[in-house]
Amino acid sequence: MPVKKYTLDGRKIQSLADFYDRISSLMKLPAHFGRNLDALRDVLATDIEGPFEINWLHADQSQKLMGKDFDRVVKLLREVEEERDDFQLKIGH
Repeated sequence: MPVKKYTLDGRKIQSLADFYDRISSLMKLPAHFGRNLDALRDVLATDIEGPFEINWLHADQSQKLMGKDFDRVVKLLREVEEERDDFQLKIGH
């Protein structure tokens, strides 16, 4: 099965709300996605069929503007990456 690749443009993600907007439209997350980190973890762990990859380009720009929220999102994505054999996170600066 081919890997589904999703690309986030960090120049357009300046807040946690921006991240939720981008990721939900990009990945076509289900309607029950609750726009919080726990809900994101649940959806990525169970509702998204793999294999898939998230490539976050210009992540340094998101990091500057999002601050600790960026770190929290990346931590969650890394945890999901460890749990799933069919998911990979790539961060580009």
